[in-house]
Amino acid sequence: MHPLVPLLRTSLNAAARLTPGLAGRAAFHLFVRPQGRARLRPEEERLLAEARPGRLAVQGKGVVTYAWGDGSRPVLLVHGWSSRGSRFAAFVRALREQGYSPVLFDGPGHGASEGRATNIREYREIIRHLHAEHGDFEAVIAHSFGVLAALFALRDGVRTERFVGLGGVGRFDWLVEGFRTGLGLDERVIDGMRRHVEATLFPGEPDIWRRLSATHAPEELAAPVLLFHDAQDDMVPPAQSRALARAHGSRARLVVTGGLGHRRILADPEVVAEAVRFVTAPALSPSEAPAAG
Repeated sequence: MHPLVPLLRTSLNAAARLTPGLAGRAAFHLFVRPQGRARLRPEEERLLAEARPGRLAVQGKGVVTYAWGDGSRPVLLVHGWSSRGSRFAAFVRALREQGYSPVLFDGPGHGASEGRATNIREYREIIRHLHAEHGDFEAVIAHSFGVLAALFALRDGVRTERFVGLGGVGRFDWLVEGFRTGLGLDERVIDGMRRHVEATLFPGEPDIWRRLSATHAPEELAAPVLLFHDAQDDMVPPAQSRALARAHGSRARLVVTGGLGHRRILADPEVVAEAVRFVTAPALSPSEAPAAG
């Protein structure tokens, strides 16, 4: 346990009894802040040096983007929380070998991008920017929180032919509950945080809490889905991907791996190869779509 957790718990719970709105805002600022920046590895640095760098602004924060290839057949890669886009290095190499044009970014507060915090709305805005720049994606490949964020954007106008999720978060309320239990927060703090999110991030967007869940309205993603999740994932339970597979029904297939955990799954040669085969395979008719596993 971080030494500040007892102090934060006591302060926020006490504040919620008097000013739940203030406690909720304070909790929100903790909720949206990554736990440090993932370091750039030497092999990732060499790969990024071969990319075309780009930059866009989201909520006043500079966001760094990277693209490879000639721009045809773009594939978007969406990283998870407290990670960075370069963690998809193995996917970038494999996709380039097949003639695809990988595109990735560092979210605000992550990697080389500006800021100290981010949220799912900012991810959606970044993905919309990249969709407008590169056109419809041949595939979107996402990891962890990136799965939740990418599916949120894909149900809101962004288009792709295929979707691959690795160690994915399927339900936004699972993140909120994990935050609450991890800090030991009173439900009044979380109620205040929810009201803050509704008022500041999604004003005028009805039914936002259901729509934030990646299992909501799966019919709005008219694309085949391939999911990977490790049985020993210590960050996101496999039940999250199982829920996604059930929601997407016959269009989805879930592959359960063993011994890779939450992070090594991104660089596993077998996982990468199977994902790229899925991306590059001929389009399936509805009757040929894989059954959920």
